[in-house]
Amino acid sequence: MKTGFRINNIIFFSLFLISLDQHIQAQENYVSEVWVSDQGDGTYKNPVLHADYSDPDVVRVGDDYYMTASSFNVAPGLPVLHSKDLVNWELIGHALERQVAVEHFKTPQHGNGVWAPAFRHHNSEFYIYWGDPDFGIYMVKSENPEGPWEEPVLVEEGKGLIDPAPLWDDDGKAYLVHAYAGSRAGIKSILVVKPMNEEGTKTTGEGRIVFDGHEDHPTVEGSKFYKKDGYYYIFAPAGGVSTGWQLILRSENVYGPYEEHISLAQGETDINGPHQGAWVDTESGEDWFIHFQDKGPYGRIVHLQPMEWNNGWPTMGEDPDGDGTGQPVLSHRKPDTGEHPIKTPADSDEFDGEELGLQWQWHANPHATWSFLNHSKEQLRLYTQQIPNESENLWDAPNLLLQKFPAEEFTTTTKFTFNPNEDLENEKAGLLVMGMKYAYIAVKSKEDGLYLVYSYNDDAENGGEEKEEVITKLNDNTVHLRVEVEKNAQCTFSYSENGRSFKKVNNEAFKAVEGKWIGAKVGIFALKEDKINDSGYADFDWFRFSK
Repeated sequence: MKTGFRINNIIFFSLFLISLDQHIQAQENYVSEVWVSDQGDGTYKNPVLHADYSDPDVVRVGDDYYMTASSFNVAPGLPVLHSKDLVNWELIGHALERQVAVEHFKTPQHGNGVWAPAFRHHNSEFYIYWGDPDFGIYMVKSENPEGPWEEPVLVEEGKGLIDPAPLWDDDGKAYLVHAYAGSRAGIKSILVVKPMNEEGTKTTGEGRIVFDGHEDHPTVEGSKFYKKDGYYYIFAPAGGVSTGWQLILRSENVYGPYEEHISLAQGETDINGPHQGAWVDTESGEDWFIHFQDKGPYGRIVHLQPMEWNNGWPTMGEDPDGDGTGQPVLSHRKPDTGEHPIKTPADSDEFDGEELGLQWQWHANPHATWSFLNHSKEQLRLYTQQIPNESENLWDAPNLLLQKFPAEEFTTTTKFTFNPNEDLENEKAGLLVMGMKYAYIAVKSKEDGLYLVYSYNDDAENGGEEKEEVITKLNDNTVHLRVEVEKNAQCTFSYSENGRSFKKVNNEAFKAVEGKWIGAKVGIFALKEDKINDSGYADFDWFRFSK
């Protein structure tokens, strides 16, 4: 019996390890059902990421590429993505677990926080710089891009300091270029270069204005600093987020004067405002440019352009008239980096891991009491929370658990069981599409039972009143909720009590809109109107995306 017992244990443990290895491998090679850029034939289609990774910057270390992007007010912030070929990306972590200052960001600070980061590798360490328009320029660093990351350092305090990028020169001296947010600084459309200490932790002088774009390049910002063949280059988009172009500045002196050249513009394409991003090369000697396109409710999605140098100036995309200013490509051969598996950032989540999927972000710095990941039951429990200041508008709710729209068209379905507090009414949990307007479908507790409600708000940002429609009284506390997103972000919500047949709740589609500097998001929540000594909760079994 003991021998058989040992054999059974060995078999069980072996099967467990195989299952665990398969789970890890599945996570590492995740492929979305709703958007894949890699065409499987040596080519890719743009965007490489149909998701809101605003203001992307990329650094290459050997044959690995790492990307970060603006994250504004959400937590965790500063996403870190990894790729082997600039086309297939996976989300591997975040460099900012909580927004700083921590207390300030415990309530939603829409549009504030992390603006336009720069990703660099220097002295065997990874650095990310970003501007917070209300506090100044910050930096975090790590020896490993997957973390842990050190605590943020305030490189320079000040209002309106944005879009910083460092440069360590050949002689070891360090510099920082940045722009200004007119809303805080009272001036914009200029770029400044400042000296830094060699550690890159503090600016050491006022620096000087190196470019004024007021006449020909209004709203010049998003600066990135490079050096090539004895020239200092500043890549800086101008002309506005949705209407602008990619400006290149060049000088033999770090403080100028700088010559100018436009390397990328919309041209004859439908890709509006192609600018702000990262120049990156490959080990094989190719040059590429990653940038965003503002696509309204879908956010600032990520494109990849081939790049060529001619007479000391870069041209991005294709240049049909040969004037040195390129226009975006819709598809192209992949970078020459060898063969690599198709990957995408995760979107669906079975809630079967020890931590939440990296795709999830809270509306503000989270509290430990908001959620519990029950690994043994493979469920995510959200506890109902009261919106601060007794607001009835979800714009002020910090405990919204959301993620980016991952494609132009998709369907999201979730299953959960709601257990409200028996001493409270008007607790609710549900599925949400969030922006400056929002809509959701939820289960709500009333004195005589549970009801399905559909709610929407046409002016959330300005304190608009939420409108609620009662759909039906439910027979059970377990329900499936769904939202179908079609072109132009048209959203149709539905529900099912058996998981098979779904009934629509809004005959007229809700049109999702962007948030403050971000795209619309989709996710889940659990809320209550009153506060007593305990809360109800909702147990989510899974959250899945499909075509």
